[in-house]
Amino acid sequence: MIADQVPDWLRPPPEGWTADHLDELPPGAPRMEMIDGALIMMSPQTSFHSQVVRRLANALEDAAPADLGVETEMSVKLGERQRPEPDIVIFHVPEEGSRRTFYLPNEVILVVEVVSDESEDRDRDTKRTKYAAAGIEHYWLVEKEHERPVLHTLELDKATGAYVATAIARDRLKADVPFPIDIDLTTLVRHRPAS
Repeated sequence: MIADQVPDWLRPPPEGWTADHLDELPPGAPRMEMIDGALIMMSPQTSFHSQVVRRLANALEDAAPADLGVETEMSVKLGERQRPEPDIVIFHVPEEGSRRTFYLPNEVILVVEVVSDESEDRDRDTKRTKYAAAGIEHYWLVEKEHERPVLHTLELDKATGAYVATAIARDRLKADVPFPIDIDLTTLVRHRPAS
């Protein structure tokens, strides 16, 4: 029976999963995030996704002021049953340091999601709505267009509580918010030269 093959740690508790349960997963468990109380396994990354996340995070860290941190693979605890893991998170550096396993919405100023086939509905709709409801001011989506990254910047409209598009960048991103940024997007993905 399939139920017999499910490890005990993956069986939901009687009260259902909470965001804090993510900290209790055993060593070696796959990376997971939580949306609406459901554990969602992170799928293997493509080379495009991995390159964009790493290089964009490095570029943002180089541009960020000293009081802001830039991390990948860190979740944001939006509520008791909401703990998504954006690809990149920019936050006000907390006093308590490096033992954290998540950030809170009031600490976060920007989340970035690199859209993949497996996550497109979550990234474009579900997470976008939840990050906005939590008051996170900036949301960026990186889409793949002809093997190149296209970056969509969105900003929270406080009157409506929803994100509104502020820019679409294909070759270069120049922005003043959340801090001055000038990133050559063509360098985020490397391709082998044609023979």
